[in-house]
Amino acid sequence: MARRGKVIIDRELCKGCFLCIRACPSKVLAEDTLPNSSGSYPSKAIYMEKCIACGNCFAVCPDVCIEVYELEGAEV
Repeated sequence: MARRGKVIIDRELCKGCFLCIRACPSKVLAEDTLPNSSGSYPSKAIYMEKCIACGNCFAVCPDVCIEVYELEGAEV
């Protein structure tokens, strides 16, 4: 079984640069359809079941608004 992960994005800190969307090899992330309080459309995890906890989204985020967790019990 492949690694499984969870992505949490702070939608108020996200400015909508979408670098994380382009960096995700599993296509977990997409643009949210609702703006945040600053009027930006943040990224959103829409296919969480595909997340492999690679950390690419976290690594490219210039605003440090993404957290990635590897789920317990997932095999490497």
